[in-house]
Amino acid sequence: MGFSGGLEKMLITAYDKDTYTGASRKMSVTINPEKYVHTYQICYNDVQGQGSNGGSPNFNKIPSDSLKFELVFDGTGVVPSAVPGVLPFTGDGIQEQIQTFKDLVFNYVGKIHSPRFLEIIWGKLVFRGRMKSLTITYTLFKPDGTPLRARADTTFIGFATEADLAKQAAKTSPDLTHLITVQAGDTLPLLCYRVYGASATYLQVAAVNRLTDFRNLVIGSQLLFPPLADSEGESA
Repeated sequence: MGFSGGLEKMLITAYDKDTYTGASRKMSVTINPEKYVHTYQICYNDVQGQGSNGGSPNFNKIPSDSLKFELVFDGTGVVPSAVPGVLPFTGDGIQEQIQTFKDLVFNYVGKIHSPRFLEIIWGKLVFRGRMKSLTITYTLFKPDGTPLRARADTTFIGFATEADLAKQAAKTSPDLTHLITVQAGDTLPLLCYRVYGASATYLQVAAVNRLTDFRNLVIGSQLLFPPLADSEGESA
């Protein structure tokens, strides 16, 4: 029994907003990847008493998922050469293809102070995230060194908005875990008061986020505010 329908190309859409709305740029890949790897993880705190035979891992968090695949960029042309074994050359090889791809998924965008937010769709795959790493291996060249073919190994890390994370936490537990992006004027005690109603919890939150200097928060960074058993009872 065969497959029906035409060839569907992987589509990558880049947004300036983390809500994945508004202005966007799109690119369909020239050659679909042969495979992709979608990885999910669970992190545990390894609790083990001295001299014990094994650990007692306690659940810590579920970090972002990741997506890996390889793309092929080809500038040799799709029409075979009349000479067997010789591929036709094109003008600038694959320079423009790779530059367009990097501008979309990798390069820093000044107005948002980061690379763009990406949505990758191919068949049943719908992945939202940001690029984590890009390795380009050039494999074929013109006599003058102009690259004609390359393989790009890509890794993307999943991204969810704070609203999405709060909804996910609410589905499984009445005690929400909050992920908050630091804004100008924010201090750790102030954020703790907003979340817990108790600013004195800032030392616990600093420890959870491994902050070495909680007085100087980095604008745009994200802090985790987990449920704290003793977050109630502070007097106003």
